[in-house]
Amino acid sequence: MVTMNELHKYGRTKFIMPGTAACPGCPLQVGMRQLAMALDGKFVMVIPAGCSSVIPGSAPYTAYTVPVLHVPFASSPAVASGIVRAVRQRGNNGPVVVWAGDGATADIGFATLSGAAYRNEDILYIMADNEAYMNTGIQASGTTPWMAWTTTSPRGKTEDKKDVALIMLMHKVPYVATASIAYPMDFIDKVRRAMQVKGFKFIHLHAPCPPGWKMDDAYTIRAARLAVETGAWILWEYNQGKLTISPPSLPYKDKSRRKPLEEYLKIQGRFAHLKPEDIKIMEEKIDRQWDLILRLAEIFK
Repeated sequence: MVTMNELHKYGRTKFIMPGTAACPGCPLQVGMRQLAMALDGKFVMVIPAGCSSVIPGSAPYTAYTVPVLHVPFASSPAVASGIVRAVRQRGNNGPVVVWAGDGATADIGFATLSGAAYRNEDILYIMADNEAYMNTGIQASGTTPWMAWTTTSPRGKTEDKKDVALIMLMHKVPYVATASIAYPMDFIDKVRRAMQVKGFKFIHLHAPCPPGWKMDDAYTIRAARLAVETGAWILWEYNQGKLTISPPSLPYKDKSRRKPLEEYLKIQGRFAHLKPEDIKIMEEKIDRQWDLILRLAEIFK
């Protein structure tokens, strides 16, 4: 398990150089730094179109200090599959990581994602989920929550959030987990455990976006933490046949220990239009999700 001393040590290492094009409070830089801490900055990263391809700046300069290949929206799992096969042929067993947003994962890139999972390619795929197409104007994606405002759902999205982690679990890959930028030790531990597994690994990382969620720049970590504390985001891990609830989420198996959902929703302008009956429906959806994950934990134990 990662220690506070390790976090302090790696927190002073520049895996992302200053002066990026990221928005204030950007969760992607936070998550990328945690990923780099987990892998000691020794990995190759494939990034499809999205915020993370804008953050490092314009070529020939980059803020990233690891090798990165920027690719079209739908191609990152296919490109990573080619890279990992090439480096393995050369006897290099180092990590090949896809870092992709929700649009490039759940929607535009889903076919190549499914193909890579089906082939059990030896890559780590991290879906940094800020719950909309933030880089192109805050349009709704497959993982935008029900009733969330976006520019393409001005009255609130009418469809439920696509559960990509469970879809990946049904691909029968060896490792699937959810994570949050608010719980770095949990995320780092999961990355390290995933890299002990040969084959396809998928981590769904929750990454609140201040401008897209219409909230204060300082609320990024607060929102991510509240998502877990209200039970709205469940941290779990499936590792080669066994599914467990992760320690930060364990207390919230007990519904009475969860914080009121309103605490999470009220700091986000994208939910300002909600009515009390909408919040009640959301709470019921959360309860059903918990029931499902707990049943899966019983099945895969």
